[in-house]
Amino acid sequence: MYNIFHLHSLLEFYLTLYRGVEIWRIENFKPVPLPKADYGKFYSGDSYVVLQTSGRAGAGAYTYDIHFWLGKDTSQDEAGVAAIKTVELDAILGGRAVQHRELQNHESDKFISYFKPCIIPLEGGVASGFKKPVEEEFVTRLYMCKGKRVVHLKQVPFSRSELNHDDVFILDTKDKIFQFNGANSNIQERAKALEVVQFLKDTYHEGTCNVAIVDDGKLQAEGDSGEFWVIFGGFAPIGKKVVSDDDVVPDKTPGKLYSIAGGQVADQIEEYSKSTFENDKCYLMDCGDEVFVWVGRSTQVDDRKAAMKAAEEFLTSNNRPKATLVTRLIQGYETHSFKSNFDSWPSSTAPSAENRGKVAENRGKVSALLKQQGVGPKGKEKNAPVVEEVVPPLLEANGKLEVWSIDGDAKNPVASEDIGKFYSGDCYIVLYSYHSREKKEDFYLCYWIGKDSTEEDQNTAAKLTASMFNSLKGRPVQGRIYQDKEPPQFIAIFQPMVVFKGGLSSGYKSHIAEKGLDDETYKPESASVIQILGTAVHNNKATQLDPVASSLNSHECFVIQSGSHLYIWQGTQSTYEQHAWAAKIAEFVKPGVHVKYQKEGSESASFWLGLGGKDTCGSNKVSLDTNRDPHLFAFSLSKGKFEIEEVYNFDQDDLLPEDILILDTRAEVIVWIGQAVDQKEKKNALEYGQKYIELAESLDGLSPHVPLYKVNEGNEPCFFTVYFSWEASKTSIPGNSFQKKVTILFGASHSAGRANQGGGSQRRAAVAALSGVLTNEKTIADEPPPADEPEQPEEAPEEPVEPSEPIPEDDNSEPKVAIEEDENGILSSQSTFTYEQVRVKSEDTVPGIDLKRREAYLSVEEFESVLGMTKEEFYKLPKWKQDLTKKKVDLF
Repeated sequence: MYNIFHLHSLLEFYLTLYRGVEIWRIENFKPVPLPKADYGKFYSGDSYVVLQTSGRAGAGAYTYDIHFWLGKDTSQDEAGVAAIKTVELDAILGGRAVQHRELQNHESDKFISYFKPCIIPLEGGVASGFKKPVEEEFVTRLYMCKGKRVVHLKQVPFSRSELNHDDVFILDTKDKIFQFNGANSNIQERAKALEVVQFLKDTYHEGTCNVAIVDDGKLQAEGDSGEFWVIFGGFAPIGKKVVSDDDVVPDKTPGKLYSIAGGQVADQIEEYSKSTFENDKCYLMDCGDEVFVWVGRSTQVDDRKAAMKAAEEFLTSNNRPKATLVTRLIQGYETHSFKSNFDSWPSSTAPSAENRGKVAENRGKVSALLKQQGVGPKGKEKNAPVVEEVVPPLLEANGKLEVWSIDGDAKNPVASEDIGKFYSGDCYIVLYSYHSREKKEDFYLCYWIGKDSTEEDQNTAAKLTASMFNSLKGRPVQGRIYQDKEPPQFIAIFQPMVVFKGGLSSGYKSHIAEKGLDDETYKPESASVIQILGTAVHNNKATQLDPVASSLNSHECFVIQSGSHLYIWQGTQSTYEQHAWAAKIAEFVKPGVHVKYQKEGSESASFWLGLGGKDTCGSNKVSLDTNRDPHLFAFSLSKGKFEIEEVYNFDQDDLLPEDILILDTRAEVIVWIGQAVDQKEKKNALEYGQKYIELAESLDGLSPHVPLYKVNEGNEPCFFTVYFSWEASKTSIPGNSFQKKVTILFGASHSAGRANQGGGSQRRAAVAALSGVLTNEKTIADEPPPADEPEQPEEAPEEPVEPSEPIPEDDNSEPKVAIEEDENGILSSQSTFTYEQVRVKSEDTVPGIDLKRREAYLSVEEFESVLGMTKEEFYKLPKWKQDLTKKKVDLF
């Protein structure tokens, strides 16, 4: 195994586990690391191994995806080496990576998402049984674009006959890039193709060439369309799309399960569940568009290799399309797309000690080299500071807070002095209005459900909250919050927040009377124990527990009411912050009452008497940290079945106005609604969110009580935008996906011009083109438009829209103080400034710096002092965590 991935390569590999993607190309039948500058370029005569590492540093939650990419002209030998090296790399990782076979022109969306907006297909290959790629002068190329999430870019012969009415094409010439939109092409594919146009312009034209958009059937003799057709030798009507075997995309079908025995796909298993799978066997799941090979943890390496070969033979013998994906899964690391073929997938035990031992053994081989380079066992420098939990940003403080309690069919306002007091038997509606940095008024509207509340009160709260949402013109973030699952932004607006036992509503009182239950509702004169656990503004909720000694814990602090006495009990491991917060809670629940302090181990006899006698206190420390792992999903309802599809490596450009998308952070579920979504669909948004929660509960163990929000485009709160590299100006642009992208790339005037231009039949345009284009060909060629101004795109086939307002000018668009980025993505500048000069609230701001990358101008010493970590550690964090970390120190 180590003859190729030798110790030096292992060291490099081990350190790359913390920086996302690593690529090896097969050269002379050995894997050779690919230079970062060549990422995204794949030669048709080569094979590659691509490793993607995801997860949280230090949390033991890394996940690995290994893709072996096979060019259409690669040799069988090289393809075989790539497959073998994939298995070897998986073994180094403990055998828990998900393996993917990727064929050129049929790559999975996940693979392409690593190289957004697209991968660039190139002819040629290295000298390994194939010709070397030859550097040439610029050659005009024609590409076909497919996909609304990621772009599958395929180079096609430079011929007019390749064009059709159903697809989007890009014609890349030396001086100008044209995008041709087929009349029947998808709006979202047109928008994504524009991202490719911009990428080609920046990558191969140094950002200086002109760009034009040509719409199928709408020609102007002296415009971009005329110039476009001249390049093809003149205009002629284009034909219908001719579908080849290479274009066949298989449909997703219900999963069919087969056992694999002796390296052969055996009998189909008609009825199956998770319990069907045995850990010493292999199985094949055929889902039409994708074939999964499931491998038990106790299977031998030879059996695993034979299983993948059996899958290849299965596809060949059944004449399956090339676009059929092949994915190999190890037991315990199944993907969502695999688990979605089951009604449920109960949580399993942790990986075996054997697998954990393999990882430890392989990592031990590079331990000495890591130490020599001053790197610790987790890939961090020795003595590096510990990074505290990153908490999503909270809503702006000093807003207006209103709370109503539910009683019967009505909501009653809660008195200002009682805001922050919740009862577990009741439901509440909370409205918080505040001003964001953009100076506009925003609203946070949600209802809170006590764990002992009645179903009638819960339904009333939901109904009245929806009514308030509508009265505010759909501007608020609307949410549903369950007791004990309160998110940081909810707790933070209540200072303090205390949850008492029992309830005050008539519904709760009737319920316990009918059930013959005791009324445990908190009363100021009754015995009570209130737990003080968290002290940060986002987790300092206090909770009433049973009034017995066993409720106490050495790591916590408690406010205890016993008869006429009010105590604050301090555990031996409790903190000063807990003591201070307990005093504030005591004043909140019993204002003006004298407090007696009791330290664990020196309590008075009267103290224990009020708790029913002395007992052993708990000593387990409760963690309040929430591990967030954001994933974005699109969904569909197929024959009544709710199905989801992940949007991999998502960014703001994936939020298309025609869509409803679901962001799951594991700590909250947020349903995002595009502005172009049908009104009926908008009303069902929370219902879709609930369907997602039910699905994720059955397949991934998501809590059914996770906070659920819905957010309309243009009103996104900070705890949503933090997971994106957010530009607020994009949300204010009207129009569909394509119109918005045109505005972003060319400006509002170009978008308006496209919307207001007149049309004309294809025949009329053809006559004009035949008579005018040819006579003006020399003029067009001799007088190209200025290189620094993009051509005004022509009209879109969509319905006209009102001209949009200009995009707010971004003073960060052209920073004068340059920033450099090295091959590891670490930013720096030759000009350094002090923290006080670059911070957001600086009184001596340096002109011309990149306002989104203020940290890059700090010296190495001040960077580590302010951010508490090295540059290497910081730039290995996901972008959203980088932004959060910077916000905490006023650098974002």
